[in-house]
Amino acid sequence: MMQKNEGSLLSRLQNPAGLKILNASELNLLAAEIREIIVSTVSENGGHLASNLGVVELTIALHRVFNSPEDKIVWDVGHQCYAHKLLTGRYGVFPLLRKAGGLAGFPRRSESPHDCFNTGHASTSISAALGLLAGERLRGGRARTVAVIGDGALTGGLAYEAFSHAGQLGLPLIVILNDNKMSISANVGGLSKYLSRLSMKSKYQLFRRHFDAMAKKIPFIGDVFFDLVVRLKRAVKAVFYTDNFFVDLGFEYVGPIDGHHIQTLIGILEDVRRLDRPVVIHVITRKGKGYSFAEDDPGAYHGVGSFSVSGGLALSGAEGREPAVPAAGSSFTDVFGAALLDAARKDERVIAVTAAMDKGTGLSAFRQEFPKRFFDVGIAEEHAVTFAAGLAAKGLRPVTAIYSTFIQRSVDQIIHDVGLQNLPVTFALDHAGFVTADGETHQGLFDISLFRAVPNMTILAPAGAAELRRMLDWALGARERDGEAGPVMIRYPKALCPAEPPALSLPLEKGRGVWLSGGCEEGRLCLAFAGGLYREALDAARRLEAEGITADLYNLRFLKPVDEDYLADIMNRYAAVAFMEEGIQSGGFGEYAAELAQRRHCRSALAVFAAKGGDLGTREELLRENRLDGEGLVSRLLVFSESPAACRAL
Repeated sequence: MMQKNEGSLLSRLQNPAGLKILNASELNLLAAEIREIIVSTVSENGGHLASNLGVVELTIALHRVFNSPEDKIVWDVGHQCYAHKLLTGRYGVFPLLRKAGGLAGFPRRSESPHDCFNTGHASTSISAALGLLAGERLRGGRARTVAVIGDGALTGGLAYEAFSHAGQLGLPLIVILNDNKMSISANVGGLSKYLSRLSMKSKYQLFRRHFDAMAKKIPFIGDVFFDLVVRLKRAVKAVFYTDNFFVDLGFEYVGPIDGHHIQTLIGILEDVRRLDRPVVIHVITRKGKGYSFAEDDPGAYHGVGSFSVSGGLALSGAEGREPAVPAAGSSFTDVFGAALLDAARKDERVIAVTAAMDKGTGLSAFRQEFPKRFFDVGIAEEHAVTFAAGLAAKGLRPVTAIYSTFIQRSVDQIIHDVGLQNLPVTFALDHAGFVTADGETHQGLFDISLFRAVPNMTILAPAGAAELRRMLDWALGARERDGEAGPVMIRYPKALCPAEPPALSLPLEKGRGVWLSGGCEEGRLCLAFAGGLYREALDAARRLEAEGITADLYNLRFLKPVDEDYLADIMNRYAAVAFMEEGIQSGGFGEYAAELAQRRHCRSALAVFAAKGGDLGTREELLRENRLDGEGLVSRLLVFSESPAACRAL
């Protein structure tokens, strides 16, 4: 574990106010200390490295100029907030970053008053900051609000909706565009930099206000003269500003600024703080700054597991990204990527679509082999879905691979553009269920509840590699050969595939699951589980057997549609049936099954074991916390078995 240096500058900072008394050399020394701590901690705990190293000087400058928590700083996505946390009184607990009971890897309001808004998804900062600022003004306050957004997050449409509204309101919102990859203004020259910085000066702003007021007062021609001046200013900006998109929306623009020069940043921010109108500050930073491995390959060091500080990921091998894959199987992500590649080789209609997550969703090999059939739309999940719908409407077979937590952003598009039109779009929902270390904003617990109601939607949950392959094949071709089409979701966890019994390789029967044990005769207890909980259900069955209780295992496979006659028969043949799902209980499969049992007057006692929520911790810790691990399931099942009538409350 990282050893804290009690004599460091950072250890003496109780809050951001302490930055205001440090001189330039001390601020630079502080930046070096912060980078060392971030690298050391992330090397042990994992986390987002390159993005955090890139904003150290910017974070120091922001907290030097503004007065947090009165002034609000909203970090887009939030995966660059580590320096912010270190400067706002959390140095002492920073070694517990991303650990159960420790610091979240993203801003969290419940963690500190300096975290003014929870962020974990992209493109939300400008909307949130504008709302905070409007609320501040409506309550009579004068505090300032800053949104820090990266160039990648600008691929999300929400950012542009917020820009448009902010320009319309004219409130003094400060948007810092952290440009660390995409060249927003590559051709902006020295004169543009001078003019944009000049516009921040209070004397210039005062002159402009007086000049505009006088121009309008000129008898007879005042309004005409003022309009002419405005058009002339726009013409000048068009000549000198290569990109005047922000200016056209009503923002002042300053930049580009060296995002690693603290004194320059402080000077600009102090000028901007005095403005009474919206402004964009364009800052150029380098991801991974200060750690050579991350600077050379920022993509590989975006989100990492533990690694060697001296050797980087190269010496850590697979440890730097995911745990080593045992002989028993690969990860669900790897299996999906390989299966989709095989499908594309057999059928030229198969297309891959993702939203800035080709590596995370296992599509890197597909991208390399079929570049013309691969589409990365950026951080724009809504567009990804409707774009895929358009492809499907032209007879293609798009597969849209998006994490479960991010697919939430596309509910309307999935209903309106895919479901209602019954288009054959396949959704691969990676990270479904509990997700290690990233906290509540990244848990994939809502997809079952959200999408069971979508017209024409099929939802599948594989328990292992063979079943995932079979489900993807069914979605892309097998059911089409049976004369069916329509959207399919395949949800699977961020986990390794378990060793599988032969039953999981059996062909799919629409609306039915597969028996791993029992199922033919009347029994005492049936454990009906959704794919990702196979290990836990199997562990529970073995523990129950040691207690003298036989539990039959039924893998649901289909979460929608369901052969209701078949499921109702199960709920009549067993004394008790327990439904288990790695998703939120409200609106989930278990509640649907309970409603079916009531509607069909089924005799079985029923229990529903589902997630109550997820926070920080490993997937295993979160399963245990929600009593969905083998031991937790058995503790409830034993009560259930002894008193089935009481099980509904479990």
